[in-house]
Amino acid sequence: MATEATALHLTDVRLPAREPFDFRASLGFIGSFPAMAGQQGTAQAALTLAVREAGTTLGVRLTAAPGAPGLDARLAAEQPIGPETVAAVTDRIDFYLGLSDDLTAFYRLARQDEPFARVVERLHGYHQVKFPSPFELLCWAILCQRVPMPVARQMKRALVEAVGNRIDVGGERLWAFPDVEQLARFEEAELAALIGNQRKAGYLHRSVRLWAELDEGFLRTGPYQEVREQLLKLHGIGEWSASFLLIRGLGRMERIVLDKEMARAVQRVYGHPVDEAQFQRLAEHYGPWQGYWGHYLRVGG
Repeated sequence: MATEATALHLTDVRLPAREPFDFRASLGFIGSFPAMAGQQGTAQAALTLAVREAGTTLGVRLTAAPGAPGLDARLAAEQPIGPETVAAVTDRIDFYLGLSDDLTAFYRLARQDEPFARVVERLHGYHQVKFPSPFELLCWAILCQRVPMPVARQMKRALVEAVGNRIDVGGERLWAFPDVEQLARFEEAELAALIGNQRKAGYLHRSVRLWAELDEGFLRTGPYQEVREQLLKLHGIGEWSASFLLIRGLGRMERIVLDKEMARAVQRVYGHPVDEAQFQRLAEHYGPWQGYWGHYLRVGG
C-alpha cells in the first residue's frame, strides 16, 4: 500500500472525448450517485478515484482538457506505470465516462420528441457515466438487492477494505474495488463473514468465478441476446439486474425495460403514466439509443 511518505510514480495522459462533451455534467452525476458515495472525489472541478487494472492499484485525477473536448489524466502508482497498464487504465476511464460515445444520432432523434428535447437541453454534452467496471456493478447488483442502500454500501466497503487496494495521493486516501482475481481468492465462508449475509456471499462466490471465465470485450460488443443469456447464468442476477448490467455496466443501449423508477421518470417528462405498450412505442423511436433515452430520463427528468 502507498503511504504519504511513499514516492509515487506519475504518468500524464490526454483522453479525447467525442463532441459535445461536458465534464461538469459528468461530475454532477457522479456527485449525486448514491451507489458510489464516498468512493470518488469531485472537488475543484476534478474527479479523483482509484482503479485496479493489470494487477496495479492506481490513483487517477481527471480534469477537463483546455482547448479541446476531453480530459487530462494524472495516474499515480507505487510502482512504475508501464504501457500495458496505461492502456488498460485509459480504456477503462474512456468506457466508464463514455468519452467515445457519439451522441449525434441520439440528439437528432431527441429533437423530434418535444417533451424529451427539453431534457436534452438541460443535459447537453452529458455522456453516460457507467460503474467504474462491469465487474464492480455485478457485485453491487448482488449486494444491493432487497437491502437498504446504506447496508449495501457497508457490505461493499467491507470487500474493498478486506482486499486493501489503497493509495494515498496528495493527502487523499483512495480505495479501488477488487479485481476478479482478488475476490476469487475468498471462500464463501470468508465472504459471508465480511458482508454478514450468507445468501449474498453464496451468490458472490459463484458469480465471481463465472465472471472470470467471461470475455469483457465480447460482453461489450457481442450479439445482445447472447450477452444477456450469459449474464442471466450468473448467480443472483435476474431480469432487472441483467438489464442494469447491460446498460450501466456494459454500455449496451439497444434495449430498455420498464420498471417503477423508469415509469415515474417517463411520467415526469411526458406528463402522463404509460403502460408497457406505450413505453415500448416511445423507446422504439430511439432505436439503438433507447438505453441512453432511459438514462437521460432518469437523470434529467
